[in-house]
Amino acid sequence: MNSITKRWLRGSLLITLLMVVAAVGIYIYAGYTSHYSGARQAMMSRISSITGQLKLTGGSSTGQAAQNRSQMLYRMVEQFDAKDKFEFMLLDSAGRPLATSSGATLAYTQAPADFVRALESSDGTGEQIYTTSEGERVMAVTSLVPYASEDAAAMRMITSLTLIDQALARRNLLALGLGTVVVLLSVWSGLFFVRSIVKPVGQIEAAATAIARGDLAARLPEAPYDDEIGRLCGTINQMAEELSKTERMQSEFISSVSHELRTPLTSIRGWVETIAQIRDPEDENYRKGLSIIGRETERLYGMVEELLSFSRLESGVKLDCKPLDLVAELTDAALFVQARMQQEGLTLEYEEPELPLPIWADPGRLRQVFVNVLDNAIKYSPPGGAIAIDLLQDGENAYVLVRDQGRGISPEDLENVKLKFFKGKGAVRGSGIGLAVVDEIMTALDGSVDLASELGKGTTVTLRLPLYRRDLPGRAQGAPMQGESEDTAL
Repeated sequence: MNSITKRWLRGSLLITLLMVVAAVGIYIYAGYTSHYSGARQAMMSRISSITGQLKLTGGSSTGQAAQNRSQMLYRMVEQFDAKDKFEFMLLDSAGRPLATSSGATLAYTQAPADFVRALESSDGTGEQIYTTSEGERVMAVTSLVPYASEDAAAMRMITSLTLIDQALARRNLLALGLGTVVVLLSVWSGLFFVRSIVKPVGQIEAAATAIARGDLAARLPEAPYDDEIGRLCGTINQMAEELSKTERMQSEFISSVSHELRTPLTSIRGWVETIAQIRDPEDENYRKGLSIIGRETERLYGMVEELLSFSRLESGVKLDCKPLDLVAELTDAALFVQARMQQEGLTLEYEEPELPLPIWADPGRLRQVFVNVLDNAIKYSPPGGAIAIDLLQDGENAYVLVRDQGRGISPEDLENVKLKFFKGKGAVRGSGIGLAVVDEIMTALDGSVDLASELGKGTTVTLRLPLYRRDLPGRAQGAPMQGESEDTAL
């Protein structure tokens, strides 16, 4: 949990903080630049206006013209109309004040820096920002007199930056306040968002740990948001539900198989003890006991084979496919179970089609599918009933329909009968994995198995297999079907 918060602090919050600091810094810098440039531009505008008036006197450098320009400059200083905003003064060639608009007498120990810069610059102007001896920040701009004057060498304009700095301070405080608010909102919203992830992730971790330890009753509370976290919680709850369901079915399966194995073993054991006491092989009980032992042994063998087959399927269905005639395979399976059906008092309704139906399948696995389906039909059919087998095709697929007249399957069990270990409410003897094996094999053969049932009327099992085509990739090109000659195949 801490790692998520730390990653957020190092990532999103740090980036947000840097962006806010950069934005506030740029805003403050732009404010200073804009306001100071405005003050500088205002003073330069005044100086340009005065320079324009000096141009009206002409460019003569005679003594009279220079004296006239000097008098004009002094008069402008005395009559300067923006004394409340600027201090206007004249400087001699050494940078000493000759006259000021305020009338104050000034004495510099050394030439001002803006005057020195004006002398050194190509355009004859210079500026500086400094703090006076009274602690006041001011801006000074000096411009050299463009034409010779009797004693004035430069014009200097000074303005106080106090009001500008105060306005900038208010703007800067506002910018810092807004930046702080943005950062605090980012922290609050970020922590809220992180907590909305960290809390359910912690619950998911706890539930997953409990499930891993075997507590399949652990569940996550319903998530308040329908997002990835909410869907993950729902998926984990569904997973736990499925695991619980599978565990219940496995327990029932073990119990059922144990009972199914114990019943014939008990019968075999009892008859073995009985036969051991009979000396005459011609005794009726002797022959009956051997018959029962043989039948129950065959039953046990079938159950063990079914379990072994299921175990092999669990590690992956291995197929040895080749072209087959579905009609021939289905007929062989029907003949195989016909004798048992007669013993159970059942009737087989099956008309073998005249034309073959080519398919691509493993003959052993396909026979296992047919026998399992027919075995279920026999187990759930009442004496005197009938089992019908139909074979259809639509040009792309072949369909085997097996219908019985048994008790049927309840709607709540119908969707689960193909699950491993599942046994419905009306299930009879068996392991409960027959249809699961059928479903695994049919899926591996690119087919499917579907069930339709109605209580009291019977069940129909539909097996679908794709018809064989020699042009499909992955199948043996030109391989003949079972029972088909090489010449016919070609």
